[in-house]
Amino acid sequence: MSVPAWFARNVFRLQEAAMRRPTLSLLDALERTQWLSRDGMLDYQTGHLNVLLQTALAHSPWHAARLHAAGLADAVRAGAVLPSDLSRLPTMDKRDARDHAEQLVWRGVPGGVFPYTTGGSSGEPLIFHFGRARQAADAAGRLRARRWWGVQPGEREVYLWGAPVELSKTDRIKTLRDRLVNQLLLNAFEMSPACMDDYLEAIQTWGPKAIYGYASSLALLAAHAEARGIRPRLPALRVVSTTGEPLFPHQRELIERVFGVPVSVEYGARDAGLMALQSPDGALLQMSETHLIEVLDAAGNPAEEGEAVITSLVSAAQPFIRYRTGDVVRRSGRTDPGGRGLAVLDAVVGRQTDFIVAADGRIMHALAVIYVLRAVPGVGQFKLIQHAIDQIEVQVVPDARWNDAAREAVVRGLRARLGATLAVDFRLLDAIAPEASGKHRYVVSHVPLRGALAQAGS
Repeated sequence: MSVPAWFARNVFRLQEAAMRRPTLSLLDALERTQWLSRDGMLDYQTGHLNVLLQTALAHSPWHAARLHAAGLADAVRAGAVLPSDLSRLPTMDKRDARDHAEQLVWRGVPGGVFPYTTGGSSGEPLIFHFGRARQAADAAGRLRARRWWGVQPGEREVYLWGAPVELSKTDRIKTLRDRLVNQLLLNAFEMSPACMDDYLEAIQTWGPKAIYGYASSLALLAAHAEARGIRPRLPALRVVSTTGEPLFPHQRELIERVFGVPVSVEYGARDAGLMALQSPDGALLQMSETHLIEVLDAAGNPAEEGEAVITSLVSAAQPFIRYRTGDVVRRSGRTDPGGRGLAVLDAVVGRQTDFIVAADGRIMHALAVIYVLRAVPGVGQFKLIQHAIDQIEVQVVPDARWNDAAREAVVRGLRARLGATLAVDFRLLDAIAPEASGKHRYVVSHVPLRGALAQAGS
């Protein structure tokens, strides 16, 4: 069941008003501010940064102590802090957010404060708090980006998401609500072959203008479609948007080949919020109105490639100020080809656990071992877990071509990259379970990293 787009937009408008979220008014504002000049955007950010710092000084004792220690309290009160002044503050990390939660949260924030939990894919989950402004900013930023691709609010979308739909009364109501705003939710927790057959049929019947989901789950669905010889007929589809994890080049190629439209990357995190989205020009555009993003090396100095350290300008409920995300990104000196005043990231290189460590101490991106498995006939699906610097577990869902030669090719390729003494333990499975978040991660490493990555996600 779908409804006219105008009806879905009105239902969404009523829902946001009932939840006291200023999503649509913020969307209108973002449509204007994206065209600010660089100087105009800097002025915008400076004004909102000072409002955030004033809120933190008044309502978050932990941040207030740090602002006083850095000698910034008077400048905060005067509204005279510049984004460049943030470097006077030490960074904060997940442990700080976890250990000082009650000294960070402003429970009287207008609209209320709501607890949320990160997926915990890179370590212990973090319980943090957000307010209506953060919710609205994420939703409005995503709606703006959809418009870049020609998808208007209320038009049909598919979500392949890690949110199981039970048969409880509450979930039946949520399913009805999703349909009334033209969203079809498919469960990324259930990716068996039979489920994926059903998903492909549901997507074709729904006829979406956009598909949105975890990069790994969408790649898995696309691989399943190709293995079945299915090429979905989706004449209305404009874009497939991936989120939740880095998109590897082979995944992009596969998804675009199967669904016949470009893939747009979304970069965000549950704690840090929505930070960047890819435009049709290929630029990964920052949410400059809501986030300041610093790229720092291991010593905490600005770098072209390093850890993304963010200040969320919409995090008044629990301020994230110079927050270490654990993500490695590469800065870009380019401007938006579309003429917007939004800053551009060159790439999101990966998360802490997207890197593995060779026997000689070299830190290598997950692609180094992913390419080994992809090149071996007989490997249907796979996951690698590095338990120690000289021990790796290889989980494989084999197809009919799997044999001893395939096993030896995997061992040979992994030892060539990680060291000749590497112990390779195989587990042949019927299916590989997703992470608790619903994501299907190819590589997980439990080996401590050095340098900038060692401090990420602590």
